[in-house]
Amino acid sequence: MSKAIEIKQGLVSEIAEKLDKATSCVVVDYRGLTVEEVTELRNKFREAGVDYKVYKNTMVRRAASQINKMEEFNDEKLVGTNAFAISYDDAVIPAKVVSDFAKTHPNLEFKMGYIEGEFYDAAGLEELSKIPSREELIAKLLGSLKAPMSNFVYLLDAIAKQKEEQTA
Repeated sequence: MSKAIEIKQGLVSEIAEKLDKATSCVVVDYRGLTVEEVTELRNKFREAGVDYKVYKNTMVRRAASQINKMEEFNDEKLVGTNAFAISYDDAVIPAKVVSDFAKTHPNLEFKMGYIEGEFYDAAGLEELSKIPSREELIAKLLGSLKAPMSNFVYLLDAIAKQKEEQTA
């Protein structure tokens, strides 16, 4: 076997491993972005803890064929200039980063993605990016849980102050 084939097989194995353990993979079309804009996007992904790579479509197709859940990464849909944002922790964060970046850089577009084993088209990813982050949802939940207790404490404090005023 030639050296080039071994290198390509290694790359396919690496991509398959990343896709298999990823909670989400968002495919974007980066055509039209300048080098500075792509660097800025990479930095935003790095800050969010997301792998952002440009792979050959053929390599990704071969890697996806090794993973049962990614049958949509096929010859029909995986064409053109593509970059792959892969997250291992927060499933929605790649879509959020792309959506936020696309507001100021309209050349960046969603193509498709897999999030927690489910396929999403560009419109589905746009809708998904509008969902609050995990931290925001937890904060809202804790605020909702805390509110009744806080109101009860304020009520008891108001009753105590009212009784003090009556006795004085």
